[in-house]
Amino acid sequence: MKKAIVFGATSGLGWSLTELLIKNNYKVAITGRRKNKLEELQSKYSKNIIIKQNDIQEVDEVEKILHEIVNEFGEIDLIIQSSGVGYVNPKLEWSKENETMLTNVIGVTKLYDLAYNLFKKQGFGHLVGISSIASIRGNRAAPAYFASKAYQKAYLESLHLKTKTISSKKVFITDVRPGFVNTAMALGEGIFWMVPLEKAAKQIFTAIKRKRRVAYISKRWRLIAWVLKLVPTWILKKVI
Repeated sequence: MKKAIVFGATSGLGWSLTELLIKNNYKVAITGRRKNKLEELQSKYSKNIIIKQNDIQEVDEVEKILHEIVNEFGEIDLIIQSSGVGYVNPKLEWSKENETMLTNVIGVTKLYDLAYNLFKKQGFGHLVGISSIASIRGNRAAPAYFASKAYQKAYLESLHLKTKTISSKKVFITDVRPGFVNTAMALGEGIFWMVPLEKAAKQIFTAIKRKRRVAYISKRWRLIAWVLKLVPTWILKKVI
């Protein structure tokens, strides 16, 4: 039986991916801030799931929790980072900017480093980071969120390049870039091309199985990414 850890499993994509993993014969450790939601998942899949209450902003605690899970599971096949914070924050309220960066940059970096070093030691493993289509360009209404996702994109690419130094060639890095998924993280109003949560989770799981380097969710968002990379800043300034 394969073993996985899902960070940020209390809602949204983390919750749905946990259920898919269990249905596909994984034993899963799940983390998150809301213990009641973790216990709800555990009550449904008690034989194949363990829970660890955790706030990814507490980086020392992240390391402690990961080591506890490794001690219980032994080797780990898959780590999914689904924790995230995002605000529409045009007034640049510092509390919102700060929380976004503590979670999406500091906490996520700590987890990425721990996962990479674990997999390097094992000689195998798959790290999956849930970034965003927001990683492609900036945005006037949610600057910290968009910047943090750009950081994640670059960091995951850097870890992918580092895997070239691992002789086994069995460590994989996947950057999942969702567009708008029907979760609490879908920022703003009048959202188009909203992807149902179940569909998004299934496409992510397929990308995991295929060891994709980058996966846009849904697939048509790859077109939007291509356009965003080409559009001059002066045009973006008028429309975003």
